[in-house]
Amino acid sequence: MAKLSDMYGRRSIYILDVTLFAIGSAIAAFSFSFEMMLLGRAIQGFGAGGIFPVASAFIGDTFPPEKRGGALGIIGSVFGFSAVIGPILGGLLLKYGWQWLFIINLPIALLVIILSFFILPVPKKKWVSNFDWKGTIVLSVLVTSLAYGVNQIETGNFLGSFISLKVWPFLLLALLLIPVLWKVEKKSDDPIIQVDLFSSKEVRLATGISIGTGLSQSAIIFIPSFAVAAFSLSITDASFMLIPLVLTMTIFAPIVGLLLDRLGSKIIILVGSFLLIVGMIMISLLGSNTYIFIISEVIMGMGLITILGSPLRYIMLSESPPKERASGQALININSSVGQLIGGAFIGTVIASQTGLSGYETAYLLIAFVGIVILGLAFGLKSRNEQLETTKSNF
Repeated sequence: MAKLSDMYGRRSIYILDVTLFAIGSAIAAFSFSFEMMLLGRAIQGFGAGGIFPVASAFIGDTFPPEKRGGALGIIGSVFGFSAVIGPILGGLLLKYGWQWLFIINLPIALLVIILSFFILPVPKKKWVSNFDWKGTIVLSVLVTSLAYGVNQIETGNFLGSFISLKVWPFLLLALLLIPVLWKVEKKSDDPIIQVDLFSSKEVRLATGISIGTGLSQSAIIFIPSFAVAAFSLSITDASFMLIPLVLTMTIFAPIVGLLLDRLGSKIIILVGSFLLIVGMIMISLLGSNTYIFIISEVIMGMGLITILGSPLRYIMLSESPPKERASGQALININSSVGQLIGGAFIGTVIASQTGLSGYETAYLLIAFVGIVILGLAFGLKSRNEQLETTKSNF
């Protein structure tokens, strides 16, 4: 979807994405079998996969370099706000039937589509070329193999499941397809994965950081179960323990965006990774205290929103030429998703390998080391002035 928006214009592809998401929601809502539900979810995925990268690319097309950070911060804040409202609204709707979890998407999608026709700019120029079907197929098989292999790992029996035929052949296939994908994309006239972007040291560093943020982000989903183990809460009550983290991310997202325009990505990511390390260490060592648990979440939220939100997307907007902006944004999505995929299996395995709180404490301490790696990578990023020069050259 990101590549199609680079080729045929942002507005038409963005509207297509939202339309597909609505169609998938309708199919899921009125499905009469599990297979039909899966079909609806797949169509939702086709649409949803392009919404965020294309929206971020709009920022690069519309806003001057000195205002992009603030605009990206607003998007990040809306994303955080939705993360708070979504589960609450879902809980209320669930009382009236699970179908309403999907039906609610339909009027919202219709409103977005109507507003898109009136608000989103019509592209003055289109870059139309032959679609990279070979690259798309290789990428699809690679990601599917990785996702399937990782999801078949049993956290309680890591080694035994890892050497089973449900895991290692798929992980091996994904690994072997990486150089194949690189070779195919190098030969393509207009590749779906812009491998030429990796000639930039900044993009290589951003790739490593985005994978690290995905690993760190995967730790969020274990916070409720951590709270159950630490405070003997019910599953329902424990889910509310996520609110301090998500609210912090919602509040700080626009602030980070404004600071990004003034300070640049390097300083923001350095500070964010440091806060992430502190938060992870605090919840690991002192998480059995309710107040420390909540304070740790707030610090982690401040750290996460500074490295997984605006700064990385700002870097890719700076490094990507106009006709590759959405594709550059998609790279962030792919890298962070791979990190989340691996991180979920890794953290689950560490937790399952130990009893009680010790598994959670060890897991979050290990994620703190991921934060240290992110911190080290951030030192290699461009300064604010260097970043502005690159941004203006690609504007």
